[in-house]
Amino acid sequence: MSMHSSRRQFLSTFATATAAFTFAPRLLAADEPKPRKLGLALCGLGNYSNGELAPALLETAHVKLVAGITGTRAKGEKLAASHGFAKTSVYGYDEWDKIAANKDIDIVYVVTPPGIHAQNVIAAFGAGKHVICEKPMAISAAECDTMITAGKKAGKRLAIGYRLHYDPYHQELVRLAKTEELGPFMKMTSANGFTLRRKSWRIEKKLAGGGALTDMGIYSIHACCMAANANPISVTAKELPKTQPEFFVEVEQALEFRLEFANGAVADVWSGYDANRAEFLATAPKGWFKGERPVFSYRGLNISTSAKGKLDFGVFRQQQRHMDAVCAAIRDEGQFTCTAQVGRRDMVIIDGIYESIKTGKKVELKYA
Repeated sequence: MSMHSSRRQFLSTFATATAAFTFAPRLLAADEPKPRKLGLALCGLGNYSNGELAPALLETAHVKLVAGITGTRAKGEKLAASHGFAKTSVYGYDEWDKIAANKDIDIVYVVTPPGIHAQNVIAAFGAGKHVICEKPMAISAAECDTMITAGKKAGKRLAIGYRLHYDPYHQELVRLAKTEELGPFMKMTSANGFTLRRKSWRIEKKLAGGGALTDMGIYSIHACCMAANANPISVTAKELPKTQPEFFVEVEQALEFRLEFANGAVADVWSGYDANRAEFLATAPKGWFKGERPVFSYRGLNISTSAKGKLDFGVFRQQQRHMDAVCAAIRDEGQFTCTAQVGRRDMVIIDGIYESIKTGKKVELKYA
């Protein structure tokens, strides 16, 4: 063989080997099994579960619906048919022993009224499951402590159903607050509520824990804390006159409160069941972040900034983004922002708001 042909053969062989090494990672990656989807059980099959969470679970990449926990078996069987799990995986609220025995269930998502969140969460931990609990976490900071303790004892994780932590519009607010691109947000105003005309668990203190504050005002609390990049140190609040006192007997119809932060930032908030409002404005020395109706809704958010004008992040499901992120973090032992500690923080603030209404005084907030 001539030196020329030998050199040509060597180069050809080298090129083939190089190409093989170049494509090998891709071939290996293609052969790697995809991470297992976690199995989730919805506990409470009301409007939010059926209208938002269940449809989102048809789109999730890291979790799938494998069971339903309900007081109405027909609802559970309908959900089983639409998501392809067995009717034997439909359980009543008193069947936690059977839920514990179902190894397909990794996570229980508690979507019952706030007044029974604690008992459902603690029962799910007792069944050996991780938990996502819908907001508000509970009806008092003391209940939150009990839930957190139960999770630690079980060695299981607890996330709160704060979908807006995974919404890109609100993530932009968090980014601006952390980078101080516009300077620190020093003044926030927000309003969130709707006109409630029919009786429901929302006006029963035992189930709701409070009125519009625990249902709607909590969104404003989150937005203000996001903008301030801190937790408030004090609150002053007052209940507003009831226009339907015969209807809102046990809980407030509307209220106002002011949150104060350590750096001097303040937030003025309205929450109510007597007007359709959804507003948020955070102002900084060099600009602003503004949300108008809808600002806290499930889709089609109307949010703009002084720097970018109206924001547009396309079409997506907040619930899909939220559940995928949380469940992937639980499976892969990663971190998520919607922690039990954040849920407890909210209840410290809400407890403080109700205490201020009761005493007529400013309340200092203590989180420890």
